[in-house]
Amino acid sequence: MAWPDSGAIWGSALEGAQADIALIARTIANYEPVVMCANRDSVAEARAACGSAVRVIGEIPVDDCWMRDTGPIFRVNRAGRMDAVGLNFNGWGHKQTHANDVLVAGRVAAYVGVAFTRAGFVSEGGAIETDGHGTLMATRSSIINRNRNPGKSELQLTAAMCAAYGASKVIWFAGIVGHDITDDHVDGTSRFVATGRAIVQYPALASDHNIWSEDERRQYEILRSSTDARGAPIKVNKLAGPVWRKIRQHRDAGFVDAYVNYYVCNGAVITAQFGDAHADAAAWQTLAATFPGRAIEQLNIDHLGNGGGGIHCVTQQQPRLR
Repeated sequence: MAWPDSGAIWGSALEGAQADIALIARTIANYEPVVMCANRDSVAEARAACGSAVRVIGEIPVDDCWMRDTGPIFRVNRAGRMDAVGLNFNGWGHKQTHANDVLVAGRVAAYVGVAFTRAGFVSEGGAIETDGHGTLMATRSSIINRNRNPGKSELQLTAAMCAAYGASKVIWFAGIVGHDITDDHVDGTSRFVATGRAIVQYPALASDHNIWSEDERRQYEILRSSTDARGAPIKVNKLAGPVWRKIRQHRDAGFVDAYVNYYVCNGAVITAQFGDAHADAAAWQTLAATFPGRAIEQLNIDHLGNGGGGIHCVTQQQPRLR
């Protein structure tokens, strides 16, 4: 994870964003080790907020907190050896300062002592979902975009993504260009939960026809008619989103209300709750059925939601080799 400390980026919302990051880190630390990267001047502040169970380090400078997008993608080969690949983060298409964040992936890999290479394309971790067995999904709006990969075709980017992830198939969604800083990351709508299984956040109301609700419907229909890299049909479940008018009122127009932007850790799934009591409870039930044997933790992370992201966006997992 990464500790935000930039007033230039967060303005008056910085304190709330830090509180949410600390809450997520403390919660995950109940289940698995957490390393928090912080700028040296903010190490003491981060340690005080996160508690002794979270390891805060000052060796890796950061601009912001979105470790899913800036951090390395860890890979394990068939021999059980781990390395890492960087996706050449460029501030979501040069929308935000990223002088430190562009170096985070390589520095994290060096810190944990694994080989590091750079992918043959520009993207962010939240833009690509993998089932771990050869199948990827992503939105064209985020990756086949001149603000990341000018002049590169879908065919070229498919090949580059598969090379980076050890995959053989990409399921593409159209996505939405220019309506959020990510150009519609897939991890806010569709996720793999296992080989051949996926879950899609779906509009709570049939009457919802805004641009995001329609995007959810399209992703669901594409996935349920797709096959994975093995040629097997993908079983897709719906995770109903909250009703906008019922969620807590202190949210911005760009508020991210994605239950599906959860983080799976050892023994638990860490997800959000938004104050729509019925929808929050239903999301808990859906995730409990999807991940049997894991605790489901729901957190109020409205400040991060107002900042354009969620729990998956601020975390990046590293596999433990046995």
